[in-house]
Amino acid sequence: MEITPFWDALPGRAREALRQAGTVVMIKPGAFLTREHTRSSQVFVLHSGAVKVWVDRQGETVILDVLGPGDLVGELEAVDAGVRHASVEALTPVQALVLPADRFRTVLEAHPGSVWAVAGVLAERLRDADELRVLHFPDDPERRLAGRLLRLVARFGTPLAGGAENGHGGSGYQVQVPLCQQDLGRWAGMGRRKVAQILAGEPVRGGITVTRNMIVVRSVDALRRLSGDRDTTSG
Repeated sequence: MEITPFWDALPGRAREALRQAGTVVMIKPGAFLTREHTRSSQVFVLHSGAVKVWVDRQGETVILDVLGPGDLVGELEAVDAGVRHASVEALTPVQALVLPADRFRTVLEAHPGSVWAVAGVLAERLRDADELRVLHFPDDPERRLAGRLLRLVARFGTPLAGGAENGHGGSGYQVQVPLCQQDLGRWAGMGRRKVAQILAGEPVRGGITVTRNMIVVRSVDALRRLSGDRDTTSG
């Protein structure tokens, strides 16, 4: 899965204009960039680190996404001036560019090509939401979990030493983001036990390790097969 972050999709002049319009901040793990149901006029562009986007539904946490370097936070509220639709919490130390929503919109208006970068963000998130809805009907937990793990590899993965010689075939990656099996379940719409069952079954048995601070994917090809992607020839 190829993901082009907002920052990378921006024209160079728009990136420089945002740098001049915003302020770089450091955010500690556990701190909130936004909180659900509140009003805020800030937009964030992540430079480093990881955040989780989540909502509370009758006391249960539902994870909507995990964002990383180059990603945009607060774009919906910048567009419609509505209340925050979700909480965004730092999973790791995060460095981000922050600026008021009205200043963000001013930069976009001054650099028309940059609007397409925001449109790309919205389109990608809509596509992801549609994909999850499809995989809930009929219920397909294996593909949902594989899709979440592939997104983590695309955003945060770094190659494992040894590459394809890791004993599981295909390319291997590590993801240094603190997400446990319960978190993966909250993101993929299932319980922790179901996540553990899928990871212990074919075709990924032994190929994925989920620890407190790291996820190791020894074969992306196995994940792609689990996700229903039959083309596993590309890296």
